[in-house]
Amino acid sequence: MQFNHSQKSLVNWFFNMLFIMYQIILPSSKARHIMHTNMQHTMDQDLGNLSASIATASAAEPRLLAVEVVERLRDMIIQGEFAPGVKLNERVLCERLRTSRTPVREAIKYLASEGLVELLPNRGAIVTPITVTTVREMFVLLGALEALAGELACINASDADIAEIRALHYQMLAHHARGELAPYFRCNQEIHMRLVESAGNATLANTYRALNGHVRRARYMANLSRERWDHAVDEHQKILDALTRRDRALLPALLRGHLSNKMAVVMDALAQQAGSEM
Repeated sequence: MQFNHSQKSLVNWFFNMLFIMYQIILPSSKARHIMHTNMQHTMDQDLGNLSASIATASAAEPRLLAVEVVERLRDMIIQGEFAPGVKLNERVLCERLRTSRTPVREAIKYLASEGLVELLPNRGAIVTPITVTTVREMFVLLGALEALAGELACINASDADIAEIRALHYQMLAHHARGELAPYFRCNQEIHMRLVESAGNATLANTYRALNGHVRRARYMANLSRERWDHAVDEHQKILDALTRRDRALLPALLRGHLSNKMAVVMDALAQQAGSEM
């Protein structure tokens, strides 16, 4: 078959186009293969990272649950749901707190370190009994520590520290106005702790924190009387005012008197309980 000049030109153009397309398509196929391989590798990495994240979150859940159980069990003991000397039954606690035994056991051990629970060898755990002697000794010591902290806070507390304590004070007043004793008490305890921490002495703060755990339940008892609760709020207002003025003479005296008044109320309550049990 013979081709004229124009036909030969057309055939040459066609084969040139095939060669160009071959040069373009072949690298693109390789690129697509490389891209597919990279995408698969990236997806595998993402799935691996996701699995690791899920495993980490799952491992963290028991610890978070244990913290929640500690807080709930602490509140139950402080608010008197478990009387001093009562045995803490793990099965009953699991049912009430809707959790397993491991978080309950961790919570009991932790609260034992705070002094709210007493561990008895081979007999489990009980709510730590409150004795008149212990209350008297602890409150006297806490009063001295808070007085010292107050004096140091007048020197070392920053304006931000005082502003934070003032904000907590107003929050506490709101709970008092609504008659919300439990949240009032938590806020009250945070105010005392923040004041001690603002003294700028870590050893003092750690000592106070450890001792306060032993009488936290007794401090809660001091506000069960509405009259005493109202007096405590007035005392806190004076404490805040003295701290704001950085009155190094007045603030320690107010803090010591505040703890002394609490101790008197608790001692009366313990005496009444002892009388009713006879």
